[in-house]
Formats: sequence, C-alpha cells, structure tokens
Amino acid sequence: MTANDRHVGVPVTIVMPTYNEAANLPRMAELVLGLPIDGLHLKIVDDSSPDGTGRIAEELAEKYNADQVHGRRRMSVLHRTEKDGLGRAYVAGMSAALAEGAEYVIQMDADGSHPVEAVPRMLGTAVASGVGLVVGSRYVEGGSLDEEWGRHRVLLSRFANRYARTVLGTKIRDITAGFNLWSAATLRDVDLATLDSAGYSFQVELKFKAVRAGHSAVEIPIRFEERTEGVSKMNLSTQIESALVPLRLRMRNRRG
Repeated sequence: MTANDRHVGVPVTIVMPTYNEAANLPRMAELVLGLPIDGLHLKIVDDSSPDGTGRIAEELAEKYNADQVHGRRRMSVLHRTEKDGLGRAYVAGMSAALAEGAEYVIQMDADGSHPVEAVPRMLGTAVASGVGLVVGSRYVEGGSLDEEWGRHRVLLSRFANRYARTVLGTKIRDITAGFNLWSAATLRDVDLATLDSAGYSFQVELKFKAVRAGHSAVEIPIRFEERTEGVSKMNLSTQIESALVPLRLRMRNRRG
C-alpha cells in the first residue's frame, strides 16, 4: 500500500450517532479505526443512551487515543443531554468535526448496516473527482439490500426514494441514504444550522440543499446489511416527517 492509498495528511472524521448501541459499538470502533486511512477520526454522538453506550464510547476513546496518528486523536465522544432526532445529532457532530478541521466528514450508522470497507473507496472517489458529496448507494448498479429485509421494507424504501426524487426533481437515486461522505466546503455552503429536519429526512434535506448550492454528487454501490444487534429507531413520527419534508422543500424552493 502506497502513501497515497492511505490519504496521508487528509483529516477525515466519521460521525456516528448512537442511542442504545452498546452491543454494536466496540466492534464498529475496531473496524473503523482499523481502516488504512492515516487521518481518520471517529466521533461518537451519544444521546444519553440508558444502556451505557456513552460510557463504553469514552472507554474506547481512551484506548484508541493512546495510539495517536500525526498527533491527532483517533476517537472522541460528544454527549448530548436529550434525544431530539437523528438530524440534530448529525448537525452537532458534523459541526464539531468542521470546527476541529476535518476536510471530509462521513455519516455512518453504528448498527453495522453500512459497510466499513467502502470508506476508503468513498474517500478516494472524493479526492480524485473533487465532488462535494459521495453517496454509498443501494440503488445504483451493483448496490443491494440484505436478503433478510422483508418485501414490505424493500418496497417502502424504494418508494420513499422514488417519491423524494420525484417531488424534488433530483437525480440522486438513493437520496434517503444515510452513508455519505461530504467535503467541508459543501457542508459550510449548506450551513448546517439552517437545516430543519430532526429525523431521518435530514438525509434528504441535506442532499437537496447541497445540490441546489451547486455541489456535485457521485453514487457508489454498497451492500446495505441488516443490523445484528438492537432495534431500529424508525417510528411513525419519523415516517410522517420523511413524507412531508420533500413537499416543504419543494414549496420553499418555488417561493425562492
């Protein structure tokens, strides 16, 4: 492996929100911090998980920070006192990453559904092409969903993507994807503090505003896995928000 393969000197922060992910976090931290990227930092954003995820994250950070690379901490934990949505957690974590000098920020779930091994490919694509967004996509050629997903969930996911794409007129095939790499310039242009979405629709709003601001997106295929531990955080209120946000964004864009 060459120095360029490791993207030496490129500060990259993976932002990983957690809520009751104690069973998954140690393995995810090991996989992420084992990647061949010298400037990689893992930032956990924990919403006061009652199962002790925050405490485990601190213990892991102490362990991994004993072996710093280029003088940069390898892991940090941002504790939030209330659980007010995935979008809010991401805004907090991504804003902190930008303040700490990250050139690229990656969104990743803590449940193992996003393939860690795809991260170097996403980073390589961004560095080589200069795009502001790389999407780990389930719905481009080569992308797939775990066979354990039931037919109902597959249809719902595909419908949600088609619905949001149609309403917003975007070409991004997996606009609801939660596995994304952003350049710092793109996130600053969007202005994270202006995002309204609290739940999963944050993924749609951020992509839409980035493209509207003139930033290009590239989708690379991934295999989306079913979580092995814990339960999904999706509920009725987040599903309703996900349906309303594309309509609200379109109406605002028309007025603008």
